[in-house]
Amino acid sequence: MSLAWSGVAQGQGSPADLYGPLFRAVQTERVFEDGKTFVDAVPRRSAAEIVADYARERPAGAPALRDFVLRNFTVPGVNDHQPQDLRRHMQQLWPMLVRQPNAAQPGGSALPMPAPYVVPGGRFREMYYWDSYFTMLGLAADKQAPLIESMLDDFVAVIEHHGRIPNGMRTYYLSRSQPPFFALMLDLSTNRNTQVAVRRLAALRREHAFWMDGAGCLDRSGACKRVVRMPDGSLLNRYWDDRDTPRDESFREDVATAAAAPNRAAATVYRHLRAGAESGWDYSSRWLADPASLASVRTTDIVPVDLNALMLAMEERIARRCREAADAACAAEFIRLAARRKQAIDRYLWIAKEGRYGDWERSAQRPTTIVSAATLYPLFVGAASPAQARAVAAMVRQVLVAPGGLRTTPHRTGQQWDSPNGWAPLQWVAIDGLARSGEDALARDIARRWMETVARTYGETGKMLEKYDVEARRPGGGGEYPLQDGFGWTNGVASALLERYPDLLSGAEGGGARGTPRAPN
Repeated sequence: MSLAWSGVAQGQGSPADLYGPLFRAVQTERVFEDGKTFVDAVPRRSAAEIVADYARERPAGAPALRDFVLRNFTVPGVNDHQPQDLRRHMQQLWPMLVRQPNAAQPGGSALPMPAPYVVPGGRFREMYYWDSYFTMLGLAADKQAPLIESMLDDFVAVIEHHGRIPNGMRTYYLSRSQPPFFALMLDLSTNRNTQVAVRRLAALRREHAFWMDGAGCLDRSGACKRVVRMPDGSLLNRYWDDRDTPRDESFREDVATAAAAPNRAAATVYRHLRAGAESGWDYSSRWLADPASLASVRTTDIVPVDLNALMLAMEERIARRCREAADAACAAEFIRLAARRKQAIDRYLWIAKEGRYGDWERSAQRPTTIVSAATLYPLFVGAASPAQARAVAAMVRQVLVAPGGLRTTPHRTGQQWDSPNGWAPLQWVAIDGLARSGEDALARDIARRWMETVARTYGETGKMLEKYDVEARRPGGGGEYPLQDGFGWTNGVASALLERYPDLLSGAEGGGARGTPRAPN
């Protein structure tokens, strides 16, 4: 008898023979869709040890059984990807997410793009505005500078043609933008060509004009388009959309939401929903009068801290670029605008008694009660004082740090921009903001927790996902569409974090490079 067959001859047996009650439970509970999946799994230790632990632990139900199996077996197509391969996997994804220049097609919705660009992945087949900044972080870490420059060329061309950067590069997104990261994208450029700098500065100033367009039409309500006049006369910004109809891409959902609010004009509900989409947080308790009801959405009634922190960053960068271009008048104007905005942020969006930044409710003339990860944006743009940063860090430790990263909010509403979901862009804003504010230990701790979640999920699925459940450290949920993989901003933030903290997934801090992350804490 050959050596290859000796194990069977000595009683190795089939999985049904070896694992008995465990085998029957896994197959009966349909832990895996295909009955062949479990029987092809490779045990991580002896069958006797696994069966003994199963008898001791007695996991009941499909989720508990699945967890037990994944801890004890390498399951093909489920957890046979090693976390140490994560960085290489992300680098291999970039070519798959690159799209080449495209012309407009009659009757189609895609906007023409003059240069190559990166899409998020999944159902998102076009370039998106704020996603692209976090994607670029990864491109910079992976030495993909030409792609950063070509994406900037695309955004400049879009601003020149449309006067704004839309939510995404489709005609149905043109009535709204997204969180304005273009100024920060320009910081990632290595192009020092003077003519390019002139063109980019002009585009940046035009984007600022788009966001401030409502300053010329403020009426008794004190708000017009994306501009809000605060009680002392200072100007801050809000999210808005130039249309008040159902979104083309979510028509059925928007009509249903408006129908669930019979005492509100449908057009009003549509405007708030569209403004929520402009915020990128579609949707969150930040925008809801009743956290249990999307029909109570009131986005345009809120003055958001994240948007105004980004507007401050934009004004500061315009001032700097104007100074570099020897345009003293422009530099002086934007230095003044930035100073006024910083003063207004401190007056209206800093909640000293709670040690956090927050959003402002226009109708009540006071901060909202919703604590969210947006509190970290002023730290991210360098607008927080040392004392403010320390207070925010203390609040974040207590309220927003979860086992698997940073919570979006502590509220469970069923909306995807609430607990238990965590999102790559908010992790980066928090980590970078805390690090630049001297809170290095907390920054690194959030980075470790997040990367363990990403690595663990990659180990189980072989995918980089749009969002994650940071409480259970698994794929996220909620929202208007199925969970997407790809995924541009998750790749970008993960690459940037591993570039900043090279040992983040080492055995000492990453819970073991071979895929058994430490228990949640």
